[in-house]
Amino acid sequence: MEEAAVPPYFICPISLQIMKDPVTATTGITYDRESIQNWFLTSKDDAIFCPLTKQSLTKASDLTPNHTLRRLIKSWMVENASSAGGDDQILTPRPLLDKTCLRKILREVAASDERLRIDSVKKLHALAIESDTANRGRMEEVGVAKGMVLFVIRRFREGRVGGLEEALKILSLLSHYSISETRVLDFFESLTWVLGLEMENHIIIKSYAIEVLKKATDVAPSTILTQINIEFFKNITNLLREKISNSSLKTTLTILTNICPCGRNRVKLVEVGAVFDLIALELEKPEKKTTELIFNLLAHLCSTADGRAELIRHAGGIAVVSKRILRVSIATTDRAIQILSLISKHSARKDVLLEMLRVGAVSKLCMMMQSNCEGYLKEKAREILRMHSNVWSNSPCIGVYVMTRDPR
Repeated sequence: MEEAAVPPYFICPISLQIMKDPVTATTGITYDRESIQNWFLTSKDDAIFCPLTKQSLTKASDLTPNHTLRRLIKSWMVENASSAGGDDQILTPRPLLDKTCLRKILREVAASDERLRIDSVKKLHALAIESDTANRGRMEEVGVAKGMVLFVIRRFREGRVGGLEEALKILSLLSHYSISETRVLDFFESLTWVLGLEMENHIIIKSYAIEVLKKATDVAPSTILTQINIEFFKNITNLLREKISNSSLKTTLTILTNICPCGRNRVKLVEVGAVFDLIALELEKPEKKTTELIFNLLAHLCSTADGRAELIRHAGGIAVVSKRILRVSIATTDRAIQILSLISKHSARKDVLLEMLRVGAVSKLCMMMQSNCEGYLKEKAREILRMHSNVWSNSPCIGVYVMTRDPR
């Protein structure tokens, strides 16, 4: 049987798939509800515009269901069941969650009865798991995120874990929520406690906590991030040694990088052994993106004297930094050169410089001068070579590259 051609007006301009729940925007263009609502949520511009016409759009609640088109699509799906996958239920949109019902469940989450609280969190968990973008938006509107934040804080204060996994999963699913400044530190303290838990399914719970922590650090003011206690850094760096997923690992590294601009936090990270943990992680040869995150974080930590001392103290520290130059990505090479530059300028004991020569860091810098890498990276490499050419005079490349300019 010949495959039926899908009418072009059944296709969402964003997802390029047959629309499940067609809605018309104020610009007159029809989209699939979930696709256009995701567009609203992920738009980085202050003014939201129509992805097709580039005209200004109003808020997502102004979308109008296109019932006529939905009936046409459903009829076509039924008539062409074999071509369309045989599922005519795909076009039945989920009903919108009742906000009054959601508020009632939220009140039960704050009740004094422990069993009622946990059951209520589990109800919200089930709704969040089954909901589409529109319904999760309604959950955000009635304050489910705030309720879950308060529930997690209360779990911490009571030392109880019932409902904790479900609450963290809900928070990981919701896209937008804010935490009052008075509650941010309490929430960070609660998440610190979660990251230190040893219990059944603790890796799953911690992976949810990491996703939530990333959102919390994104919205927390810098004044709050400077007040994070050292226990937080101990528990989060412990995750680098555990068998967490690649996704959770990258999120953990991103969180640590985001809180590094504060000097106090860099000092705390070095104090809890993060430099050794990062080098050990890199020695396992992770994927490219993870390596970039590791080197970005190492560069931050090496801006402190103790951070550089830790990298030098590690038997493979300088070696692993030099080996990644020109092998992974421009971003990794940039950070590796930054680390070697910081060491050369501020921690250049003779034994350190000889170690750089021994493990091939000097040869790698010379190799950069012959490569097709960016000019600014060549200039940084030349600067390091010139800085200590007297110590590295036995390296055959030194005379060529410290006294001459890079040939064009």
